[in-house]
Amino acid sequence: MEKKIIGIVFGGRSGEYEVSLLSAASVIRAIDKTKFDLVYIGIDKEGQWYLVPKAYKQEEGGKVREITADLIEDGSWLKAAAKIIPGDIKGLVDFALPVMHGPYCEDGKIQGFFEMLDIPYGGCGVLASAAAMDKLTAKDIFRQHGIPVCADEAVTRSDMASDKEGVLDRIEKSLGYPCFVKPANMGSSVGVSKASDRKALEDALTLALEFDRRIIVEEFVNCRELETGIMGNDYPEAAAVGEILPSAEFYDYEAKYLSSGASKICIPADISEETREQLRTLAVKAYQAIDGEGFARVDFFIDKDTEKIYLNEINTIPGFTKFSMFPMLWEEAGVSYAQTIERIIELGYERYNIKNSR
Repeated sequence: MEKKIIGIVFGGRSGEYEVSLLSAASVIRAIDKTKFDLVYIGIDKEGQWYLVPKAYKQEEGGKVREITADLIEDGSWLKAAAKIIPGDIKGLVDFALPVMHGPYCEDGKIQGFFEMLDIPYGGCGVLASAAAMDKLTAKDIFRQHGIPVCADEAVTRSDMASDKEGVLDRIEKSLGYPCFVKPANMGSSVGVSKASDRKALEDALTLALEFDRRIIVEEFVNCRELETGIMGNDYPEAAAVGEILPSAEFYDYEAKYLSSGASKICIPADISEETREQLRTLAVKAYQAIDGEGFARVDFFIDKDTEKIYLNEINTIPGFTKFSMFPMLWEEAGVSYAQTIERIIELGYERYNIKNSR
């Protein structure tokens, strides 16, 4: 059987560019190259698209090793890349696997681009990607489906410009301190801050507005952070449940990607079987509520005092780095990293074939 040509699409214009490079490098190393041929498509921080040639290194003993993943991981891939017109990928790949995080990918934009080019692709479609990426919209959907979420307040750039003191007063009255401030459309904890007083709240809002014009401010919950992975289209399944034990005060960008293992991941999580199944059931329900397809990671809080469960968010392109939960959760469920990637590709083709057989 002729091998399918998989386009690994990475980089992008978001604040999660570096995370994408780490994820893409991990995927490239893990994917079964006896089943797939790979084409590497990078997008720089300005949005220019590139075709990245495969690079090789001769090691001692004469063995030749492909080092393209190394060049992507350390950011030097641009030196040898050639600019392309984005639409050119239609003739270069059979299938697109976006390994990008944040705006311009995880928010439905690149999914819509693949749809326009009629290219099958991995992961959630346009609607689910856009809905999950916007934390305010996602929480509205979850509430409509009876899925518990913590209290929050929405803030826009225009709110801050026209009545900053009123915004601060509203948040203090509604949520109190401490509280968490997040850009509505960003991931990997980029632009997220914990505010413990009015000055810190103002600074946190200012920081978050550097990444988005819409901000979500959430109540503080003294909680455990638990996650599970989902794969599937019409019949999604949940993986094992894991727990994050962050090295920092909360699981921020540094704790996720730069802590060199100081943050701990506990898989499976030390919870009762009843709680485990409740989380997995809620994860599937939330995934279906946004019309999820392909795969996603679903994050929860469990209040340490009341044991109440809150759905935090859904990540439709979760991290695939060596520190990332998603592939490890599926490994715990008996699915290897390479098998997880293969399943994501199968699900992308399944959706594409069903859509085109109507």
